[in-house]
Parts: sequence; C-alpha cells; structure tokens
Amino acid sequence: MIGRREALAMLGAAALPFPAWASEALGPGLDTLARRKGLRFGAAITDGPEGSARDALNDPAYRAVMAYECGVLVPTNELKWSVIRAEGPQDWKFERADRIIDFAEANAMGVRGHTLLWTHPDYTSKWLKEYDFGSQPRKAAEAMLVEHIRKVCARYRGRIDSWDVINEGIDHKTSQLRGNPIGNAIGLQETMDLAFHTAKAEAPGVELVYNDYMSWSRGDEGHRVAVLKLLEGFRKRGVPVDALGIQSHIGDPHSDKESAFGVYDEKGWRRFLDDVTGMGYKLHVTELDVGDKKLAADIPSRDRACADLAKAWLDILCSYPALGDILFWCIVDKYSWLRGLTPRADGELKRPLPYDDDYKPKPMREAVAAALRAAPVR
Repeated sequence: MIGRREALAMLGAAALPFPAWASEALGPGLDTLARRKGLRFGAAITDGPEGSARDALNDPAYRAVMAYECGVLVPTNELKWSVIRAEGPQDWKFERADRIIDFAEANAMGVRGHTLLWTHPDYTSKWLKEYDFGSQPRKAAEAMLVEHIRKVCARYRGRIDSWDVINEGIDHKTSQLRGNPIGNAIGLQETMDLAFHTAKAEAPGVELVYNDYMSWSRGDEGHRVAVLKLLEGFRKRGVPVDALGIQSHIGDPHSDKESAFGVYDEKGWRRFLDDVTGMGYKLHVTELDVGDKKLAADIPSRDRACADLAKAWLDILCSYPALGDILFWCIVDKYSWLRGLTPRADGELKRPLPYDDDYKPKPMREAVAAALRAAPVR
C-alpha cells in the first residue's frame, strides 16, 4: 500500500485551490504584487516529522496559502547538514528536500537553497562535532566540505536558483567569526572562501548568498560592522558572493527600553545598507517574522503593532533597488519556529506571520501588500 508521503511525492505535492472567498477578498497574491515591482515574494516550508507541528508540507491548507501567495520558497531545515547528513559522513538523506522541491515545481515556484554550511554549534550534527580529521586535518576537512557542496549542488542543478552558501558565519552576540569543526580545521575565513568558490564552480549561474541574522536594533552595531568587514573582505579577495541575505527576525527586543519592540537605530541601519549595496551586493529578505514577546496579549492591538513594524521594515528595504526577494520564515502562525524557541511569558501563542492558525489573513498580510504596492519599480 502506498503511504500518504509516497502519494504526496507522486503527485508533486500539489497545492489545493485557494478558497474563492479568500482570493476575492484579498485580490492579487503577494508574489503577483511583488513581480510588478521587479521583486519576488515567498515563504519557507518544512517537511515533517509527520504529524508534528512542523509538518507543513503535508497540510493541504498551508500548501494552498503558499500556492496563492508565493512565487519562491525555501526549505527551513531540509537542505542543512543536520538533515541531509544527520547520522554520519556518508549518511546522505535527500528525501525531505526532494519532496519540497517537487512541490515548488508543481506550483511554478522558484527555490532558494538554505544552506550549504551553517556553523552554529547548537545545530551541528553530533558526529561532525566529534569527527577526527586525522593527521592532516586541513586537507581532510577541505575534502569533506568540497564533497558536500558538490554533491548537493549537483543534485539540485537547474532546480535551485539561489543558494545561502554560508549562514551566520559571524556570531551576532560577540561579532566574531563563529567557530565550527570544519572551520577550525581549515581556518574560519578560508572555509567561507572555499565554500563560495566551490559553489561557483558546481552551480554556475546560480546566485550565491551570504545569509546572516541582521538587525537594526541599538546594541547590534558591532555585528553590523563585522558583517560589513566580512563582505569587504570577500570583494578584496575576489570571492564570488552575489548578495547579502537579511534574515529579518525582527520584533522581539534586545533591550526592554523605550518600547516593547526595543530601540531601533534606523540611521545606522540605512548606513549599513548603503555600504553593502555600494559594494555591488544585492539584498534579500530571507527569513522575515515579527516577534511579539513583549506586547500586550490583546490580539487586535498585537496584530496591528506587528503589521506596522513589518511594513516599516519592508518600506526601508524596498526603497533599495538592490532588493530582490522577500521571504517569510513560514507564512502561517501555527508553523512558526518562534513559538517553541522564544515563547511568551504569559503562555499566549506568538502571532508572528501574515496568516493565523485558521489560515485567515491578518493585518500583517495587508501591510506587506501595501509595502509592495508602494515599492519603486526596479
């Protein structure tokens, strides 16, 4: 007997039609609005574990929202080492990523690849943390990294148009290059350079992105300076980096002062964006959501505040001709990673995305539409 997952794969994980009442009320999908301005709109999707709160791909209603609103998607975890190579250096598992990309193609969506190397120690496979690179650790680590990038890029050649090659290479708390087993063996900067050069050779014509946890919060100036220095170094060394991915996990404050959303340094943020684009880098909003951890529990006011913040953020980013993609980190509240990782103290569920748990659009959805309508054509 064919199981639910196998049947889904055979059907290309196709979406259900969006409800007629919803499409009539909303008008054009967000990607349609984005394309009119030379942008793309999309969101993340995750596959499993089956039946879990992260099993969005097997949720017909979620697929329908994605198909209506999105022209590009990104897998949340399914292309990371911790999934593809969870158990060991030769334990390759691509099934979950394959199903997501099948779904994208069945619905005429582009795909962003996330990520060829993420160096955060909390999300590094146990076997890699303990791996013995032997008597020539640099040579062995280089071989492992090159093999990984070549194999993954080759598998999805022609199916992924943009890769987050390095994710969070700088610790946003310390502003230092983040250590990791491969980087410690090769050299942290050398590892990043090797990853980009390898991706360029294996995926010619594909956009290569450095993705990081960027913030406009006061107190994060050091991280912005470190990322800018990293991008300057890439240019000086001729490393083939095309764009900066701005994760855009905004809202939850780094400081409790002045407002429930923290304190923003908009002038400093604009200076940073000016410097990045001045070096010729494109920009992408790659993982947008709005944390409401410190807001009052009242849902209407909470949703309104989150919507206003999302629009303020997007208005700034959309003013830059270098902006290309805008992707939310999932699009329906029930699948947000923020609910589990950074819950509210009062036990109320976070509401960080454009659609609520009942798949109904929230004020944030209209705020995004308004930002797209106001964006200049590029």
